Amino acid sequence: MEDCLFCRIVAGEIPADVVHVTEGTVAFRDVAPQAPVHVLVVPRAHHANAAELAAGDPAVMSELVSTAAAVAAAEGHEDYRLVLNTGAGAGQSVFHTHLHVLAGRPLSWPPG
Repeated sequence: MEDCLFCRIVAGEIPADVVHVTEGTVAFRDVAPQAPVHVLVVPRAHHANAAELAAGDPAVMSELVSTAAAVAAAEGHEDYRLVLNTGAGAGQSVFHTHLHVLAGRPLSWPPG
């Protein structure tokens, strides 16, 4: 989608601090980090949210999680949090599926 920020990052039209790439995903540092490690993992193809991606391409949904694990390991963390926000009411602000990888500080529960 031509007006999607993450599609433009995947296409290389907008610079990002890319830390990991796979056939189906791109991982880059969040511009407003909420932890010492805060990386977004996005599918290369546009899907508005996690449910849409899971229904449309479950293999890439799985790839998001394995990419996140690789990112956490590369950053030196065995403990990390994965967050998928679906819908504006849940905090999703860019409507292209993205998995947040958070690590490097104690993460309390419940989040919010």
